[in-house]
Amino acid sequence: MNDIPLNVLFSALALLIVLSAFFSGSETALMTLNRYRLQHLVKTKHRGAIRAQKLLQRPDRLIGLILLGNNFINILASSLTTVIAIRLVGEAGIALAAGLLTLVILIFAEVAPKTLAAMHPEKLAFPASWVFIPLLKLLYPIVWVVNAIANLLLKIVGFNPAKHERPSLGKEELRTVVAEAAGLLPERYQNMLLGILDLESATVEDIMIPRNEIIGIDLDDPLSEIRSVIKHSPHTRLPVFDKTIDQVIGMVHLRQILSLVDADDFDRNTLRAHLTKAMFIPENTPLDRLLLNFKTEGSRIGLVVDEYGDVVGLATLEDLMQEIIGEIATNSLDVQKQSDGSYLVDASITIRELNRITNWSLPTEGPKTLNGVIIEFLETIPETGTSLKLYGHPLEIVKADGNAVKLVRFYRDA
Repeated sequence: MNDIPLNVLFSALALLIVLSAFFSGSETALMTLNRYRLQHLVKTKHRGAIRAQKLLQRPDRLIGLILLGNNFINILASSLTTVIAIRLVGEAGIALAAGLLTLVILIFAEVAPKTLAAMHPEKLAFPASWVFIPLLKLLYPIVWVVNAIANLLLKIVGFNPAKHERPSLGKEELRTVVAEAAGLLPERYQNMLLGILDLESATVEDIMIPRNEIIGIDLDDPLSEIRSVIKHSPHTRLPVFDKTIDQVIGMVHLRQILSLVDADDFDRNTLRAHLTKAMFIPENTPLDRLLLNFKTEGSRIGLVVDEYGDVVGLATLEDLMQEIIGEIATNSLDVQKQSDGSYLVDASITIRELNRITNWSLPTEGPKTLNGVIIEFLETIPETGTSLKLYGHPLEIVKADGNAVKLVRFYRDA
């Protein structure tokens, strides 16, 4: 070493620090790669991504290789620094040289390259993979021994690296990913994806038309009234029942019967001849299951029944799709924003729909309508003029009758 010129020793030391920075930055870059973007790049035949994924299939070997190379380089750099210090200052300079080398490695070979790699992992990880794969083949025996000893120690303390599986994303993690993709996805698509993720947690109760709002045809009504319902119904499919909605006979498509209504021979038997089988849906059916049932049955409408078989509501494919894509109409008649910033809200609106329109977070567990939530919150039916603060939102009961809240005004939060 005494015969080697100092400029050569300094050049070798600088090269070792650069190599140390490469190993440190590559480790961070490879470990912080977005695994889902990496899979996408692999599908597009990106050569660097393919090699990086191959390395990450065995992270223990990759880490062993990087640490082996990095530690060897740092130890060699320390030895060179000691030689340089002795030749320049003598043994008194060893401590000073060790301190300076520690500072240099910390800044230039650890913090700076790792920070850069964390910010732009692909720019370093993909080129580095071209170096690590042949290097791993060359040093495989040493890496294997190091990993075998390390894995044995992990097994002793209760961890088995061979059985470790990378956790997959759950529903809440997916929601976070979609929410954080605001700059990459248009808001309407973002809301649709969030709506799809909510299908499993929501049930048919959240979207159904309640029993008292179902429009249907009662065969016990006079024929003139039946004709009037068919002609003036805003819906294309109606349930047909006998005296009570719980005695549903079938469903009728108005397009098939409308042309026959004014015929002289139109009667209840004509109506019965055009009925199709009614689809019944348990009230606790998740919306994702409802979507599959609609597809399987080839239906667009179903009657919701409780545990006793009584009809409690009606659900349509349109209601289900609205849960995914949001309000089809631009303005909701159930929620009207006033000039002072308050909201005038029909209390029969569902909590999920109210949250979707106003971007609030009222609880969706329990009662499904605003009326139900208010009554449960107060444990009584309030009178007109009653004011309260419902989960942080001040409101006033604008209209109520003997058994339900009809109209509510939500004021702007203070």
